[in-house]
Amino acid sequence: MGAGILAIPYVVAQSGFLFGFIIIVVLGLSFLLLNLMTGEIVLRTKQQHQLTGYAEKYLGPWGKRLMMFSMVFGTYGALTAYLIGEGESLRAIFRWGNPLWYSILFFVIAFLIIYKGIKAAGKAELILIGVLLLIVVLIGIFSYQNIHLSNLASLNWAKFFAPYGVILFALMGMPSVPEMQEVLEQEKQKMKKAIIIGSIIPIILYILFAFIVVGLIGLDNFELLAPNQKIATVALSIYSFPTLGVLANVIAVLSMFTSFLTLSIALIEMYEYDYIFPQSAALLLTFSVPLLITIFSLATFIPIIAITGAIAGGIQAILIIFSYWKAKLHGDRSPEYSLKTHKFLGSLLILLFGAGVVLELFNVL
Repeated sequence: MGAGILAIPYVVAQSGFLFGFIIIVVLGLSFLLLNLMTGEIVLRTKQQHQLTGYAEKYLGPWGKRLMMFSMVFGTYGALTAYLIGEGESLRAIFRWGNPLWYSILFFVIAFLIIYKGIKAAGKAELILIGVLLLIVVLIGIFSYQNIHLSNLASLNWAKFFAPYGVILFALMGMPSVPEMQEVLEQEKQKMKKAIIIGSIIPIILYILFAFIVVGLIGLDNFELLAPNQKIATVALSIYSFPTLGVLANVIAVLSMFTSFLTLSIALIEMYEYDYIFPQSAALLLTFSVPLLITIFSLATFIPIIAITGAIAGGIQAILIIFSYWKAKLHGDRSPEYSLKTHKFLGSLLILLFGAGVVLELFNVL
């Protein structure tokens, strides 16, 4: 769960809650399958890799290059969005100082946690996600009387696919699956259950959050805001009472924190495992790029999320499916669980994600 949650309510309001609900469920179940496929790839392979290494093993050099592009493009885009978003959210909570100061403070804390190691990061994530879920429930309790069902009833066929890139970004979690094997090193039989639970929780959370925020604000009120104010937490701060605004911004901080930890570790491992970089170089490469982009204000929040989700997420998904089919035939280890080959469903998903990549490139150009 990450920064994508902050953009989901606005794009869902554009299409209509029902259409947004459908896209969240369809993409959520698609990523449940993709995460399980990734888990089986990991468990069918003796050597530890990140996604780039598995793509090279099962698809060859072209697979590694494409996966590296998607991981680097997607992860740097996401880490940059998190740094920018953390600064803005913390500034909104404390109402003092420059957002850049808060971005740098967050960066230092996250770096120290990751430097302590993957298990420390995993424990921190578990605590943060537990608090995040509690806050979403509290927001629902505090605000249910102000939810207007009329805000949830509109449908716009012309904007049916508006939520696609943002929701795809919010569901991207495949790079975290190889990390799970490290955490569950002696209990790999638990991976399937952990992947299923970890894939379903975001689906439920995103639907609940979209329902509450769209019901409270509605598309008309969203459209009155400046572009950067359409982030869900900022919109709630403007249209709801102060306590709700603070809770919403705490959600922003926690959700971005958890994803920053997961994706940073994934990129570090890619440099270490698949490109044999020393840890110091991997840390430098991972953290310097998003920090410099943030310091020099070279990017903005929402465009990064949409582009990263549709392009990087789509390429990763397609490569995972092809790697999964090859791992079924050429894996060098007996896995703790095994799915069906899913040729038809996999082919359908390749078409879906391929069309999403092409559409987003067309929109960007």
